[in-house]
Amino acid sequence: MHIELAENYGFCFGVKRAIKIAEENKDSSTYGPLIHNSKEIQRLEKDFKVGLTNDHKSFKSGEKAIVRTHGIPKEELQELKDTKVDVVDATCPYVTKPQKICQEMSEAGYDIVIFGDEAHPEIKGVKSYATYGAIVVTCSKDLEGVKLKERVALVAQTTRKVEDYMEVANYLIPRHKEVRVFNTICNATFENQEAVRKISKKADVMIIIGGKNSSNTKQLFSISDDYCQSSYHIEDENDLDYDWFKEKTFCGISAGASTPDWIIQNVVNSIEKNVNK
Repeated sequence: MHIELAENYGFCFGVKRAIKIAEENKDSSTYGPLIHNSKEIQRLEKDFKVGLTNDHKSFKSGEKAIVRTHGIPKEELQELKDTKVDVVDATCPYVTKPQKICQEMSEAGYDIVIFGDEAHPEIKGVKSYATYGAIVVTCSKDLEGVKLKERVALVAQTTRKVEDYMEVANYLIPRHKEVRVFNTICNATFENQEAVRKISKKADVMIIIGGKNSSNTKQLFSISDDYCQSSYHIEDENDLDYDWFKEKTFCGISAGASTPDWIIQNVVNSIEKNVNK
């Protein structure tokens, strides 16, 4: 069994930055999961006493609250500051970019369209910055029958597929006098997606490692599955089924932006140890 890692995979700049911030703020808590990887969150709690709370109202004056990489709604951030909570902002800079765009373009009179998952914490936060509201869509069909102003601003969730984003942009452009399309998909997403596309064309089995609720990992799996039918999304080595590798010769591996190197290495070691024994 030949095992090969994608050219780009794993921790992105924003996640590395957030992990460093958390490690530097021991004995504190994050508001919401810092990243979408439960194993890494458990490590931070065990080694650095960084806890987790899902209720921003539970923080008291003087306590330290680490804001998750995905960001939080604008009004919740203000409530934390008004309560005199010591806010440590670990929001990824690639996420603060669409937040600022939404606020500026909304106040400039544009209708805001956000391409992404409305239930995702990143989009909940980004949408809150659109002063006069925003519509969230997952595809161009979601825009059918929606009345928008002549001037529209479009932003994307940082981890979405560029092909899907362009479909929405191409729907809007001929229907409005002015459409401002902002490239808010982060560089790491582009690089990781292109790398998984390249390796999955060669592999006869693909392993995509990352949290089950990680948006960018789901996108990597979707791309991999397009080119390699034997593609599997796992969280760690415990999810491996070694029957997947029967009569396979080339195993490609990629990992989401929230997946630490130690989990990736554990997966590689387990495959090497248990396949072709």
